[in-house]
Amino acid sequence: MVIRRTQSRPIKDIIEELLKASGIDQKLKERELIRQWDDVVGITIARSTESIYIRDRKLFVMIRSSVIRNELVMIREGLRIELNRRSGQVIIDEIIIK
Repeated sequence: MVIRRTQSRPIKDIIEELLKASGIDQKLKERELIRQWDDVVGITIARSTESIYIRDRKLFVMIRSSVIRNELVMIREGLRIELNRRSGQVIIDEIIIK
């Protein structure tokens, strides 16, 4: 007697569904976006970055250098677009630079 499974699914789909249902997938995407910061802004700005985190769809970036901070304020919309593009979806709506 042969038993056929009509409800079989790839384990990848099951794990993705579980992560999405628990809300962990969004946190993982936010962490990946934060990891992209160094690649997007370059090594000089990355070294001046004191802290970076996401809260309420806003990326908060603390910068040591006032010169770099002012330059980032001027290009923050482009940074937001690039970070979201690399993520494949809109993760952040705004970048706040302090």
